[in-house]
Formats: sequence, C-alpha cells, structure tokens
Amino acid sequence: MWDALAHWPGAVALRQSSTLYLFVNAAHILGIGLILGPILALDARMLGWAKTVPLSILGPFLSGTAKLGVIVAVLTGVALFSVRPADYADNPAFLSKIGLVLVAVANAVAVDRSRAWRNAIATNEIAARLRVQAAASAGLWIAALVAGRWIGFL
Repeated sequence: MWDALAHWPGAVALRQSSTLYLFVNAAHILGIGLILGPILALDARMLGWAKTVPLSILGPFLSGTAKLGVIVAVLTGVALFSVRPADYADNPAFLSKIGLVLVAVANAVAVDRSRAWRNAIATNEIAARLRVQAAASAGLWIAALVAGRWIGFL
C-alpha cells in the first residue's frame, strides 16, 4: 500500500521538484498557522482572557478560519506524507502527531456541535464544559505542533 502511494504521480512530482516540494511544505505550514493562531486565540477567550471581546463576533470568524486551516493542512499533509509514506508510518513522532490531531479535531467538532457553544455565541457566557474543552484544545494543538517538529529528529 505504501509503495503504491509513493508511486502516485503527485508523490513522484514532489520528489523530483524541490520547488514544488517547497511550495507544498510552505502551504502545509500556512495551514498549521491558520489552525493554531485562531484556535489558541479562541481557547484563550473561552478561558477568560479578553472578556470584553464579544464571542458572537470572535467565535464564528476564528473557528471558520481554523476550519480552512485544517483543510489546507490535511490536503498538503497527505501530499507530503506520500513522498515517503513507509518512513513516516514507522516514525513515532508522526504517529503521535496524527493521533493528537485526530483527538484535537474531534474535540473541536464536539465544541462546534454543542449546545454550550451555541449558547456561548448567543450570550457571551462560557460554560465550565467549554472551558475544559478549550484548555484541552490548547494543549492538544500545541502537543501536535511539537510532535510535528519532532518528526525530522527521529
């Protein structure tokens, strides 16, 4: 399976063109930035910082930006993975990153679909449950970032 993915035309093109690889890698970093910046700001707001900033304005904008970041990061991440799939699949840092990202995304989806989130947007009041999820979110996303940087060192 990994061999087939490594011979996908996109993977071959990325291996043959350092310029293409550079742009896909840069887009991956942009996607990560579009996730972390907005999510950490939103988590901080839900944890009580900048209470004067209305969540009704901040929440939808930041969560929408982070959703775009997830799309960009996943698409470019799959492309980058395809360059050396067997190596990445055996890398504990990569596996940690993927696990952390999956849990972080699941947490974000749970927040986004919750009644507590809709109430927070409407009333600017943050339920204790959302505060716990915000703290978990910040920790998970930072841990995923660290695991991602760790990949190159193993």
